[in-house]
Amino acid sequence: MQSGRILSNDLLISGALTAAYYIPDFITADEESYLLRKASIHESPKQKWKTLANRRLQLWGGEILRKNILFREEMPRFLTPYPDIVGRLKGTKAFESSPHGEPNHIILNEYLAGQGIMPHEDGPSYYPVVATLSLGSHAVFHYYSYSKSEDGSMQVGSPRPSSGRTINPAPVLSVFLEPRSVIITTGDMYTSHLHGIDEVTDDNFMGNGRLRCQAGKEVMVSNWQAVRAEGMRDVLHFGGTLARKTRFSLTCRDVEKAAAPLKGQALRTSSRG
Repeated sequence: MQSGRILSNDLLISGALTAAYYIPDFITADEESYLLRKASIHESPKQKWKTLANRRLQLWGGEILRKNILFREEMPRFLTPYPDIVGRLKGTKAFESSPHGEPNHIILNEYLAGQGIMPHEDGPSYYPVVATLSLGSHAVFHYYSYSKSEDGSMQVGSPRPSSGRTINPAPVLSVFLEPRSVIITTGDMYTSHLHGIDEVTDDNFMGNGRLRCQAGKEVMVSNWQAVRAEGMRDVLHFGGTLARKTRFSLTCRDVEKAAAPLKGQALRTSSRG
């Protein structure tokens, strides 16, 4: 089993305003195959999935109820001791200052080719650090900022009706996520920015890390020189198209408020193992 790699400047993504870290090969190919098998419909009970408009998901570690409090469950048995995803993330020291010192909540997302997620924030329930492990396929992760008026105040209007603030459509940072990689978002990139994944079936690269996005606009993939997967690396360097496949992601966070089990009562056991 690999140990968690401690975050350092060599993992810091160029262009990140404060702290976003990219770790390729966070798990091995065998560990990825194991997790994909456990996450698949063949070994994961259908009733555990929640179907949304653009993806399916499962909640591991419990559910967040009223007042942003986590009603705790044990993590699925297949996450520990092999592969020890939580322990490995703890070893990066990304969660060193969080209330529990490690992730206590994981969302398993399933994205089919052509599915993504609109720019969003993770909300107030979590300590401001998130680690996302990609399985099965690549994706491109975009970070966005809110638009500002000339006097520096936030503009009012769509497309984010819940807050009345306008999102600048040009990403401030774009990151290529290889299968088996982890991206860890902290600091200002977590608290003051949004992140999302375009709903596309293919990613078209123009060479030297340039990605042609929707509506023909180009963005620079900040970590293109850190990509290791041979076929993917060549496309980012020289240009070409990468087709998306079904991708699973493990979104790992620390819910700051977690309900302790009642006296004499153990954590509720998850049947997802």
